[in-house]
Amino acid sequence: MRLDNRVVVITGAGSGIGRACALEFAREGAAVVIADIDISAATATAGLIKAAGRVATAVETDVSKPESVQQLLEQTLGIYPNVHALVNNAAVQINKTAEDTSFEEWNRQLAVNLGGVFLCSKYFLPHLRKTKGSIVNMSSVNGFFVEPTCAGYCATKAAIIGLTKAMAIDHGRDGIRVNCICPGYIDAGLAEGYFQSQADPAKARAEAGKLHALGRIGKPGEVGRAAVFLVSDDASFVTGTALVVDGGFGSGLPPQ
Repeated sequence: MRLDNRVVVITGAGSGIGRACALEFAREGAAVVIADIDISAATATAGLIKAAGRVATAVETDVSKPESVQQLLEQTLGIYPNVHALVNNAAVQINKTAEDTSFEEWNRQLAVNLGGVFLCSKYFLPHLRKTKGSIVNMSSVNGFFVEPTCAGYCATKAAIIGLTKAMAIDHGRDGIRVNCICPGYIDAGLAEGYFQSQADPAKARAEAGKLHALGRIGKPGEVGRAAVFLVSDDASFVTGTALVVDGGFGSGLPPQ
């Protein structure tokens, strides 16, 4: 297994893409710290990993709060001697235009989506330096181009790409690699919330699939395997990149 004897911390791992990442990392031999604001969801993910005979720990974490991220670090180091990888996945999405987005909604997206990447990276970087570890940030294809009524979300996902490249430059000489993943529509998490908000969720899911060259939306495990690759030694010369995992998203977009 590619990640034996490594410790990986994943935020927002109680469900969706984060949970899929946790399962894939555990399958490759890593001990996984499941960080999520919903401790019951985090515990459920950890339970799935333990049931498969692997190692996992659930930690309640609000990535928008420095004291909570510090507690995540302390609890992790209280159990494991080292940390080898950090996956910054926690995010929220509010489907509104800039005009319709409230100041509180705007700040919440900034604090979780972008601030969470900043805070977790800030506190874990000294420990990743010791292990010459890796950071994977979860961006989106919306970091490159936008869709209607998700102004704040698109802004944060574009910023994550820039922050990823900045950290890769700043910490490459420390042996730390920093990359991000840009998924298209994935059948879990935030996308699932969008589908369920529609009058006909099944139709919305099918229509989203038509926007991808492969004719379907992605599976969360497909993003998880990309994250495993970026953390593994197979990607030892990969840093500062935005890995697009989108099934050819946009190839079927109708003309405006």
